[in-house]
Amino acid sequence: MLSQTLVNVAMGRTPADMVIKNGQWVCVQTGEILPNTDLAIVEGRIAYVGENADHAIGPQTEVLDAAGRYLVPGLLDAHMHVESGMVTVTEFVRAVAPFGTTGMFVDPHEIANIFGLRGVKLMVDEALNQPIHVFVQVPSCVPSAPGLETPGASISPADVAEAMTWPGIIGLGEMMNYPGVISADEKMHAELRATHQAGKVIGGHYPPPDFGLSFHGYLAGGIEDDHEGTTVEGAIIRARQGMKVMLRHGSAWHDVANQVAAITEHGLDPRHFLLCTDDSHAETIRTGHMDRVLRIAIQAGIKPLTAIQMATINTADHFGVSREMGQIAPGRWADILFVENLDDFHAQTVIAKGTVIARDERSLLKSKPYPYPAWVTKSVHLPRKLSEADFKLRVTSGERQVLCNVIGIIENQAPTRHLHFELPVVEGEIQIPDLSRLHPDVPEVAKIAVIERHRGTGEIQVALVSGFGFTEKCAVATTVAHDCHNLIVVGTDQASMAVAVNRLAETGGGQVVVKNGKIIGEVQLPIAGLMSNQPVEIVAQKAATVLEGFKTCGCRLNNPNMQLALLALVVIPELRISDKGLVDVTRFEFIPVVETI
Repeated sequence: MLSQTLVNVAMGRTPADMVIKNGQWVCVQTGEILPNTDLAIVEGRIAYVGENADHAIGPQTEVLDAAGRYLVPGLLDAHMHVESGMVTVTEFVRAVAPFGTTGMFVDPHEIANIFGLRGVKLMVDEALNQPIHVFVQVPSCVPSAPGLETPGASISPADVAEAMTWPGIIGLGEMMNYPGVISADEKMHAELRATHQAGKVIGGHYPPPDFGLSFHGYLAGGIEDDHEGTTVEGAIIRARQGMKVMLRHGSAWHDVANQVAAITEHGLDPRHFLLCTDDSHAETIRTGHMDRVLRIAIQAGIKPLTAIQMATINTADHFGVSREMGQIAPGRWADILFVENLDDFHAQTVIAKGTVIARDERSLLKSKPYPYPAWVTKSVHLPRKLSEADFKLRVTSGERQVLCNVIGIIENQAPTRHLHFELPVVEGEIQIPDLSRLHPDVPEVAKIAVIERHRGTGEIQVALVSGFGFTEKCAVATTVAHDCHNLIVVGTDQASMAVAVNRLAETGGGQVVVKNGKIIGEVQLPIAGLMSNQPVEIVAQKAATVLEGFKTCGCRLNNPNMQLALLALVVIPELRISDKGLVDVTRFEFIPVVETI
């Protein structure tokens, strides 16, 4: 029995597998830092924490000298999507573990929107084989916006109930359909009931700035956390209403600094605040993960020990796994980091489940590509090649100028603005501004189109977007398009848009940048059009060519491919586009591109 083994090691009757000596114990459960601490570890678990563990050392015991460094619990990412890294679970873990991440709470609703429950099962099975802890949340909203888009699959309440019985399932993924919860929709509430009955956690997703009755109705449905906050006021009201406030910092969503004043200035109890990444690009995770979020929180004014609690024990408590992880204490998994400086947090040694898996931010893991089945690589279905004529915006009124509804990007945030621009019409076609004549009085506008790619319907919707700042004749296309993952293309040149779309149909998905009809950046993602089975270093290099392609086209946004990927997410205000049309997300209604004629 494990308990007897732990007791025998703690008492010195049985030698430990590993003993760590001379550390400073970051005791997140009490908020203390205790010097001169030793740890004894057996079968991947902590058996003893105290001033001297020499009694647990035997001839075969591995002894590590912490040399006065801090002993920190492994970091936990409270909410994230592996697919955003463009790599498999195996490769994502290999990339982030060297930075101190030893646990992740994953919502695979990207692959779920393409392959349904069988796609989720693929991720769950892969997660169970990892050297760190990867818990999976059952996607709650597949499709994310019924009636407003064409998904590749759906997940029913019965599917949710079935998945709740699987090993590795920790709860229900972010409940994006807040209108469904508020309106007491039977499907949404059946999923909530199934989660309650399984005794698991319900994830939240409430982006509107309205904290009136709609917000209170959403909370009454049993939603337990939220990562969509962007303001200190939103953080305060969420915490007061019993939500766990997840502060996120990923590739494009930088919401930590905006909300930490709830703790630093308003004095709220930090126990109710967690840290997460949500979406992290392959290029981003090459240089850091949860350690980066910690550093951002500390730079924003959170005390280092408090920030560590927000990335360890707070998260473990929220998901009901603090008996297993989130703190350095007997019986817990030996997930331990050696850290030199808490103010500038970097993990020199990473131990997960009692095994050293990284040193000096370099992985010691030797992973093989996970054996995905062949059917998962066949997900892009277009009935024909597209041409530049497919991306024209036509009007029939004979007007020479029209008022248009335009999607406005907000840098480093998921919400968009609903803009209105007057644009000229030539021979019945709306014209975007001439790139050679742009100046402060002329709006910067590009075309955006969504093409249905799951069922081969050939449905195409074309609209307008502002904020990419393109200065060249170019196009960028992606099959990573949250959450429905139809094919999105944005551009200033219709011929280049056609080249980009046809390329993704040929390769099975990914992201591609085309300038003047020539491909200048590309990452191929054949697994569901979302992920590659190649090592993260290779995927990151290829993904970097896409980011460089954006820059070559004139775009100066921090992480434009993440911004592009969310423009079809018709559950985040204010304006989005799906394969069915332009959506006003404040009202969940389709609106025309041309407001008045």
